[in-house]
Amino acid sequence: MKTLYREFENQAQIDAQYNPSLGLADATAPGRHYAQRSAFARGQLRSVLDLPYGPTLEETLDIFPADAPMAPVFVFLHGGYWRALSSKDFSCVALGLQPLGITTVVVNYALCPWVTLDEITRQVRSAVAWTLRNIQHHGGDPTRVALGGHSAGAHLSAMCLQTPWARDYGLAQDPLAAALLVSGVYDIAPLRYSYLQPQIQLDEGLIRRNSPAFSVRTCRTPVWVNWGGDESTEFARQATMFHQAWCAAGNVGELGTLPGADHYRAIHGFESAQSDVSQWLKRQLGV
Repeated sequence: MKTLYREFENQAQIDAQYNPSLGLADATAPGRHYAQRSAFARGQLRSVLDLPYGPTLEETLDIFPADAPMAPVFVFLHGGYWRALSSKDFSCVALGLQPLGITTVVVNYALCPWVTLDEITRQVRSAVAWTLRNIQHHGGDPTRVALGGHSAGAHLSAMCLQTPWARDYGLAQDPLAAALLVSGVYDIAPLRYSYLQPQIQLDEGLIRRNSPAFSVRTCRTPVWVNWGGDESTEFARQATMFHQAWCAAGNVGELGTLPGADHYRAIHGFESAQSDVSQWLKRQLGV
């Protein structure tokens, strides 16, 4: 029998793997958690909000500075399958990092279908470049900048790792101190056959240009690729595939699960200074 992608014969089978809201008792609960905890973060932490990093209205970022000057920095790219949510839903990422002395930058970007995945990739690369060039004016150390993201944000972080920074931006070729990829999709081909297609509108060119598992370059940035232990087998396979490609290029990478976490809870650890993800960033950034 003909299949759409790998062993999957129809959209329902693909959606069962890639739609993490299926099976939740309350599909709105994860979004409420992010929004409530993020509002709390903005109320408790110092912040500089809605700084423009590019020419369009959606190209803004929020900075949550650490208390000490020349602090290491974590740039976070949010999820939402490239068609939902914003930086304001993920201010909560700073809750566990600010007590560790890490400045957090949360990036906003335009969404599909109003822009393409190519344009979103361009925007987040510009946000990273802006941070590397300007974070010293907000108390951050441009030589200790880590990057990370969740779901679509993990995919976009992997796309940033493929960037020819020296050629395109005049920066060091490998300017990032570490990268943390949580629950990402690194071969986006199956999503063309999923419930997402009407909004993300993938075609062969977009898939080829934006599947980072197949374009890994040699890079000195250490990476931790992980996923929630309660996620689908495809999220586990996607993470393992990218990690294998990353290491096959001669790069340094770790692979592992976040025990007991579903797709949405996989980033709850950023809200705690003692979590595995926060402590990994602390070690990598030399705090």
